[in-house]
Order: sequence, then structure tokens, then C-alpha cells
Amino acid sequence: MSVVQIFPRAEEPAVQALPVDPTAASLAGFEKRPETPAAAAPLPASEPYPLDRAFHATLARFTGGISPLALSLAWLDWGTHLAAAPQRQMELSRNILRDTGRLAEAAAHAASPEQKPWSVIQPQGRDRRFSGPQWETAPFNLLAQGFLLSERWWHDAATGVRGVSHANEAIVEFSMRQMLDMLAPSNFAATNPKVLEKAFQSGGENFVFGWQNWCSDLTRLLSNSKPAGGEQFVVGKTVAASPGKVVYRNELIELIQYSPTTAQVRPEPILIVPAWIMKYYILDLSPHNSLVKYLTGQGFTVFAISWRNPDARDRDLAFDDYRRLGVMAALDMIGLVMPGRKTHALGYCLGGTLLSIAAAAMERDGDDRFGTVTLLAAQTDFTEAGELTLFINESQVAFLEDMMWQRGYLDTTQMAGAFQLLRSNELIWSRLSHDYLMGEGAPLNDLMAWNADATRLPYRMHSEYLRKLFLDNDLAEGRYHVGGRSVSLSDIHAPMFVVGTLADHVAPWRSVYKIHYQVDADVTFLLTSGGHNAGVVAPPEEPGHSYQVLTKAEDAPFVGADEWLKLAPHVEGSWWPEWANWLAARSGAPCDPPHIGIGESSGLPDAPGDYVHT
Repeated sequence: MSVVQIFPRAEEPAVQALPVDPTAASLAGFEKRPETPAAAAPLPASEPYPLDRAFHATLARFTGGISPLALSLAWLDWGTHLAAAPQRQMELSRNILRDTGRLAEAAAHAASPEQKPWSVIQPQGRDRRFSGPQWETAPFNLLAQGFLLSERWWHDAATGVRGVSHANEAIVEFSMRQMLDMLAPSNFAATNPKVLEKAFQSGGENFVFGWQNWCSDLTRLLSNSKPAGGEQFVVGKTVAASPGKVVYRNELIELIQYSPTTAQVRPEPILIVPAWIMKYYILDLSPHNSLVKYLTGQGFTVFAISWRNPDARDRDLAFDDYRRLGVMAALDMIGLVMPGRKTHALGYCLGGTLLSIAAAAMERDGDDRFGTVTLLAAQTDFTEAGELTLFINESQVAFLEDMMWQRGYLDTTQMAGAFQLLRSNELIWSRLSHDYLMGEGAPLNDLMAWNADATRLPYRMHSEYLRKLFLDNDLAEGRYHVGGRSVSLSDIHAPMFVVGTLADHVAPWRSVYKIHYQVDADVTFLLTSGGHNAGVVAPPEEPGHSYQVLTKAEDAPFVGADEWLKLAPHVEGSWWPEWANWLAARSGAPCDPPHIGIGESSGLPDAPGDYVHT
């Protein structure tokens, strides 16, 4: 299924985009399509088995978009293999008897002054559910240790069963962990010493405030309103506020050119290709942590793509439409504003995957307009794509396709829910304890407000993305086609700067690191602290950031990820200046700033434009 088009185009495309050549587009006179309810969009009659697909779409409303068949098959695989492994069962029985005995011994000596907390087991890594001195006293310390022992035992039971496929093992372990997380003592008032202490000190006021928080969140959820505190983050005023102008628009993108903030600028512009999973302005948040503002302050001319939020009428938008109407159209417009200049291209997350495809296709066709290519937390090989792959197998993708087939898009709640499950302790259960049991509403910051400003994904594009990249890994294995011909990342020869983040649940850094043996180019790889978003948004003035960086020349031997981790020097601080210096070393001498847009851009709005509000 590497080349087969899963959803063939109609003879007349659903999206009538403006021409890619900006000179042929009437930019000022762009007319939006008439607004019609998304639910009114007709379902395509040509799809196979419409009754089956409608049934699956209805079922998805009750399962949160998770395929029950995928879960059942995984549990069946695990359960039958464990049932046929008597020695493994005996080992698990010995382990539970051993742990029970150790916990009973700790309970018998709980009152002894020699008995230290966490004598049997202690929380690991980033687990902060049982942090604080309150959890070090009996009986709460014993409750926590008992839960952690159970959690470890179930993990051992779910993993290492001979004969179970790796994919099914991961699904069982993940779903079992989700169920156990719900039962943690920290989630219940009677077994959480911090909640009991707060209730005693406040006379039970924390439960009143927690009830108010819950009612407020429920009201906002039902009314589709912004989260509490979101009113202070206004797009175009407090976030996405860097001055600039929309200089080009088609039915998929608005291209923003930002105003220079220095007397002279580098001759090569920067094009930012963000992901369309979320709004573009994660790279232009508040002025103190805006990468766009930082770059213009360093003397660069910055362009950024702002994607339009699709609806049911865009169900047939293909993945390649995002390359053609997005990256290539933006690059054509930049060529009119700043003719004859190489462009520094930056792609973030899914935008980075798209940028790598565009760069490979351009090099294949002799188009050398990219001077450098930068990828931020972007995968080009999906064989080790982290826990997101738990939601992506043939059964799950077919289930998602049927759900999207009925709506014409993937709703914001499905995407947000999947990301929350990956970090349920931090994003779901810790909030339950903090907001509803402790009654302490957490203040909203700009990154959280951006995260709540979610987008939809078109049916066809998302299906092609899941199948061709995640399931079949066509891009890494040379089967991905652009313009009817295959593309290979080995055609990329422009210098590359690739950023991975240490605690990334979406694009694990070891997966991002694989770019080293896919391209024939100088690769500077940087591993920064933080996660998928917080690691990228790392302004120099903000403490607590660090990174490692090392450059591999095009003809240098390959260095594995573990070896790289030992060799790369460690640097305290933000990675932004490192990248800015890398760009400056590959740019020309400063010159006068270019004009903003061209004559036909005069009727378009100022930054952040209109599409960011869709």
C-alpha cells in the first residue's frame, strides 16, 4: 500500500485554491467560501461499506476514538500466551508473595523510629504523585508503597511474556498503566494526606473551591469556551503579537512577513513551516518567549506560514496539498519579495516532516532555493515513534478513518485526548488532585492557552499521513511519491540543524536522530532539555535550560545515538543562540531590509492575519 491512493481524488477537487504562483493570484480580492454548517457536508457515496463505516463512527463516540477490536486483540494475544506459560506464572506468583511479605514487614515496624520511609520501594523518575513529607508518614507511606508495588508487578506481568508481539505488549502495558493510574491513592481525598491536611486547615473549604472549579470547567467544556484564565491571552495582542503583515493568501495558508527590528538584516530570509496539528503561534507566543521576535532581533527577515483550520468541506485535502499550497507557495512568494536569495527553512513537528519531503523533492528536481534546513522535534523515520504508535495500527487507523469519514475531519478532542493519555499522571490525574481535591486552580500560562487553541485535521490528509508515514514508513524506505515519482531523503544536501528534546513523548529524540543516516548533508544535531513544546520554546532569559550539540560532516562516519550522548558537549542555557550563530555563519553580510510584501499584498491584513482565528 505504499503508492496506492487510499482515497482517490474526484475529478473536480474539493478545494479550489488560488494559483501557487503569487503573481497570478488576486491577493487583495480573495473571497472566502460561504459559511455553511460542517454537519451539512454530504458524505461521499463512493466509499465502500457505508453502513459498516457509519457503525464504527457511532461506536467511536463512546470509545473516545479508540478501536475496541485493537484493544481486544492485544489483550487476547497477551492473555493466551501468559496462560500457556506456567513457569512465568510461577515467577509472578513468587514476586507477589515476596512483595507482600516485605510490605507486611514494613507495616509491622511502621511505628519503630528505625523504620525509614520508602524502605520497600520508592517513586521513580518524574513521578511526583507521592512527593512531600506528608507521604512519608504511616499509614500513607504504606499505601503509596503498596500501590507502587502493585504497579511494578502489573508492569512485570504485562511485559516479557514470550510470544507476545511487541506492539500488543505495548498496548497491554499502556492500557494497564492507565487503569492503575486511576486507582492511585493520590486521586482520593481519604487516602491523600495533602488533601486531608488542607481540609483540616481550611475547615473543608478546599472541597467547596474544588466543586466550583469542577463546575466552571464543566460549563466551559459544554459551551466550548476558553479555559479559565484564557481571556488574558488574546491572539494578536498578548500572544502572536510580533508586528508584521500577511503578504500572501490562498485557501490553505496565510504567509506572514514580520517587520524588521534591526537597521540591517541578513540577506537570506527564514521560512517557518509549523505543524497544522496546532496553531502556528507556538513560535510567536508572548514577547518574552517568542522565537519570531528573537530572530528578528538577531537581524533575520522572518516569514511564517499560518494554516487555515479545515472543516468538513476540506475532507479531500491531501497531504501533498500541504506541500504544494503551503511550502512551495510560500517559497514562491518569498522569491518575489526577496528575489535571488537562498532561504533558511525551519519545520516544526509535522511541519518538519513536510519540510523534509519538500526539500527532498526540490533537490531531486534541481531546485536549490533552500540554503539550510532546520527540523525541530520532527520525525522522518516512524519505526520508533514513541507511545503515539500505540494508537496507530491497522485496526486503529481503519477505526479513525471511519470516524473521520463521517465528519470529514479529525476533531480536536481526539488529538488532545491522545496526547493527554501519554502523560496522564501530569495532565489528567495531577490536575484532578490539585484543582478538585485541593481546590487550588492552577494559573494558565501562554503555552497552556496555545495548547487549548486546537485545530482539526482533514480526513484524507490525516489518513495518508497515518498510513504512508506511520504504518508503512514509506518516506524512510524510499517509497514516498511526490509528483508521481519517488523521493529520497538522501537527495538532501543542504546543511541541516536538527533539534530533539530529551523528554519528548510525541517525537522521541532517538527517532529524530535517525536523520543522520538518511541524508547526505552536514548535520548539526542538538538535544535540548524539556519536552516536545517546552523544550523548543526556550528563550535565553529563562533559567533551567541546557543542551548538547555535535556536528557530523557529510562524509564523516555514523555515530550511534548512545555514543553521541557520551561525546556531545553539555552546555547550560537556551539553544536559540546556538542556532542563531549557526544560521549567521551560513548567511551573507547584513544589508538593508526588504520591502514588506509586494504591491498586490496591500489589501491583506496585518499579522497575525485571519486564518489563526478560524
